[in-house]
Amino acid sequence: MRNAKDTSLDVAENLANVRRLISAAEAARNNSDAPVELIAVSKMHSVETIKMALASGHRVFGENRVQETQKKWPDQRDRYPDLSLHLIGPLQTNKSADAVELFDVIQTVDRPKLARALASHIQKSSRNPECMIQVNIGDEAQKAGVSIADFPDLLAQCRGEFDLPISGVMCIPPVSENPAPYFALLAKLADRHDLKTLSMGMTGDYETAIKFGATSVRVGTGIFGPRPTIV
Repeated sequence: MRNAKDTSLDVAENLANVRRLISAAEAARNNSDAPVELIAVSKMHSVETIKMALASGHRVFGENRVQETQKKWPDQRDRYPDLSLHLIGPLQTNKSADAVELFDVIQTVDRPKLARALASHIQKSSRNPECMIQVNIGDEAQKAGVSIADFPDLLAQCRGEFDLPISGVMCIPPVSENPAPYFALLAKLADRHDLKTLSMGMTGDYETAIKFGATSVRVGTGIFGPRPTIV
């Protein structure tokens, strides 16, 4: 387990540096109407490490798994009522009820079965998490996300048949390629379908993503350092 006391990692300093770089990237683009939201990706990091970010005033975090979130976040949710948790990893349909109760934003809707389940649980719950569609922007077999070809049908089903409001789109470009064309493609897709939220860009490419219109970026290593293998 990575223990915050055993590392020289300065989370507060890293957060401040990332925010500076985001501000500079925002200033360099012409269509920046609102500040870019910084999602601190805390998956696989200990509660002790996360508390460093909370102590510095950060409140928006991303997690990959329902089970891990259930273990790490309830106490912090009680302590910080303004906390915002984003699900940024693939979601199994049988975990959709838990996801509705845990997360404020679910970024990884990628198939009709999941959309239908989320809509059903939201209707039964007092919670109404924001939902986004994950697009497999590079058409990679090993990655989650709806294909570009199937995206319009899924969006139409969410908006119509399931009554699941979709606020935006999310993507993860191919690791070994220039991300810029993929960010441009996602921005074009969002604009075509009148979606305002674009979650794109991670530690290695978030400045590029902002240039192409990202409204939120997901930064983990740049804030918390390398992920431990066990938490």
